[in-house]
Amino acid sequence: MIAIVGGGISGLSAAWYLTQAGHACTLVESRPCLGGVISTAAWEGCVIEGGPDSFLGAKPEATQLGRELGLDNDLVSSNDERRVTYIWRNGRLIALPDGMMMMVPTKTWPVVATPLLGWGTKIRMGLEYFRQPGGERPERSVAEFIGEHYGREAVDYLAEPLLSGVYGGDPRALSMNSVLPRFVEMERKYGSLTRGALEARKRMTPGGALFRTFRRGLGSLVEALEQRLGGVKVARAAAEAIERQGEGWRVRAGGEWVEASHVVLAVPAYAAGSLLRPLDAELARLLETIDYSSSMTVTLAYRPGRLPFEPQGFGFLVPGKERRKVRALTHVQNKFPSRAPEGYTVMRCFLGGAGREAVLEETDEAVLRGVMRDLREMIGLHAAPDYQRIVRWPRAMAQYTLGHAYRVKRIEERVKGLRGIFLAGNAYSGIGIPDCIRTGRLAAEAISGGRNAIR
Repeated sequence: MIAIVGGGISGLSAAWYLTQAGHACTLVESRPCLGGVISTAAWEGCVIEGGPDSFLGAKPEATQLGRELGLDNDLVSSNDERRVTYIWRNGRLIALPDGMMMMVPTKTWPVVATPLLGWGTKIRMGLEYFRQPGGERPERSVAEFIGEHYGREAVDYLAEPLLSGVYGGDPRALSMNSVLPRFVEMERKYGSLTRGALEARKRMTPGGALFRTFRRGLGSLVEALEQRLGGVKVARAAAEAIERQGEGWRVRAGGEWVEASHVVLAVPAYAAGSLLRPLDAELARLLETIDYSSSMTVTLAYRPGRLPFEPQGFGFLVPGKERRKVRALTHVQNKFPSRAPEGYTVMRCFLGGAGREAVLEETDEAVLRGVMRDLREMIGLHAAPDYQRIVRWPRAMAQYTLGHAYRVKRIEERVKGLRGIFLAGNAYSGIGIPDCIRTGRLAAEAISGGRNAIR
């Protein structure tokens, strides 16, 4: 018997791959619904995601799992023909220049023409092309790294809003080596990020969508896993303790003990640390030093004819310097047309993040008032929504701050001493859905193969 603590996508993936290998499993989950931060609802034919809405198409794990579960025909790609992202600056929305690879420019004229950046930054971006390799460099924060290449304005109006939409983090604290290692490798090889990005574009396969998801929402992946894992016992209680028992382990949940040969901890790092403290205090300390940010989504939906304008592009990002409650907004029907019937408008707003967690303590009414005030001033939205959904995610997004790679290495070393204990989740080697699926699969493979694994 294998005990899996945590019923999010990491734990469910571990259960799937373990059962496929012939192992019996018990899943320990305190919340009434499985899926973790995946939370899909529906309204009048609209798909309403309370958590993540998609995954990167370049990472294969979620696509592969969907196919294994028979969801091939439900896979849909983002409508990249409409993939324009806007940045809010000085009272207006400005399109992100065409050809940007994250915050790295690969086309000259769009950068020259954009009013998003000043001439000092544009000139610096042009000169950066001639930067030469300088050998191995010490770990730097995202702000230090991007500032060194393109200047402070690029940090404030490119790196910070782009990463806050993914991590909800502070670029001054996030580790470039752990968050965007491919750019660190570009710097090492080419010196110039722009030259490195241009070379990377030459090797990219044309036609691949940036984002993928499932037609009925990410919740359909969770539903398919639940159906196919019908033989897995689910203990609906919080894990309270882990103890060694002979050559195996036992997990106490809801006052009852679950005996297991192996345990997969697919929970936030701080929760894993709390459970492992009696077994290894130093491992617990390392796990608890992985920081987390809190965020929330506010979805507003409108029936046909309610809005006097047509939402443009995929949405917009709001830099922290602009001091708005709304940090980002996605026009769902533009990003994934199948997510809303013809004429419907669905807007997903993101709030919170590092340094702005206090918004989670506000009432729904106060949150909605603040969101509507921002959208009235930013896009001229005056109409009250026909549907609204507010979902809070306290301490849900792991932050890969400076020293993260070292912490994970030390965690891997310590957990090897607890034979039969495995870690999975977004705290270690990637925060996206494919990353979480990968950690669950690797834990399952390690158990079947008698190895230790996190990555």
